[in-house]
Amino acid sequence: MSEDTHRAERIARPEVAALDAMLGEAIRVLDDGFVRVVDYMGDDAAIVQAARVSYGKGTKRLHEDRGLIRYLIRHAHTTPFEMCEIKLHVRAPMDLWRQWIRHRTASVNEYSTRYSEAIDAAQRTSPEAWRLQSTGNRQGSSGHLPPEHGTRLSAEESALQRQARDIYEARLAAGVAREQARKDLPLSTYTEAYWKIDLHNLLHFLNLRMDEHAQEEIRAYANVIGEQIVAKWVPVTWEAFLDYRRGATGLSRLESVILAALASGDRERATAIADEGGFVSRAEGGPLRPTLEGRELEEKLERLGLQAPWKDTSRRV
Repeated sequence: MSEDTHRAERIARPEVAALDAMLGEAIRVLDDGFVRVVDYMGDDAAIVQAARVSYGKGTKRLHEDRGLIRYLIRHAHTTPFEMCEIKLHVRAPMDLWRQWIRHRTASVNEYSTRYSEAIDAAQRTSPEAWRLQSTGNRQGSSGHLPPEHGTRLSAEESALQRQARDIYEARLAAGVAREQARKDLPLSTYTEAYWKIDLHNLLHFLNLRMDEHAQEEIRAYANVIGEQIVAKWVPVTWEAFLDYRRGATGLSRLESVILAALASGDRERATAIADEGGFVSRAEGGPLRPTLEGRELEEKLERLGLQAPWKDTSRRV
């Protein structure tokens, strides 16, 4: 081997000026939560660099950096995105944190209420923000309670949180162990954690938690992380993510067949396929009604400017 082969190539650490400018800056979320960037590794160029090591010589001539990143996102080549990592300091209510921590692809260290006193803050709900349980989604909400009801609920919430905190502090003052004194604190109590995750898994988190069907509170955190942090950190990747993940519409095999029948103008066939595939159900003598899968297809078709074939009439199959 030549001497040059053994000589280490000097590589500058990637620096993203827009992200460096906000290191440590707390971005407020909800009433008392925040997200802030503690550190990061890599940038758009690091993704390209990793991909070209895999693809070998000549790739630079075949692809512009932007084109390569978009190709990687489009074809689900995920490994190059794992070369970028980010560490965030987050403050969120405990009930929301339960959802967050289900994403088991990050390194996490959370504030300990066995070692320290619980944070003296709990998320409060404004009178106009109390949501109704959705009738079509067992785990979601839809619409809001009247403000006059919300005013009473918010007052009760505040009193409950204050009482729970007073009891907790009284236990501590009496010498009760922190690990036991905490047990009746409400899930609205804020917690903090350091959360380090690679870009591939972060994008997966954002795709799920920015979705309109995600709970409103965790969606608020996801929107901040995506739009105010990731968009500045890796702007080319963010653009591709919005195009091919957030803004994309995926179709199953049966959905594609239904769409093809619609495109050919054969709504009867499209409806028949939907009926056979379980996208609609029907009571004896009643109109066709979409199942959960059917309602999801209705949403996809609406995004494409189309109407589900069973919606325009009360036709029978």
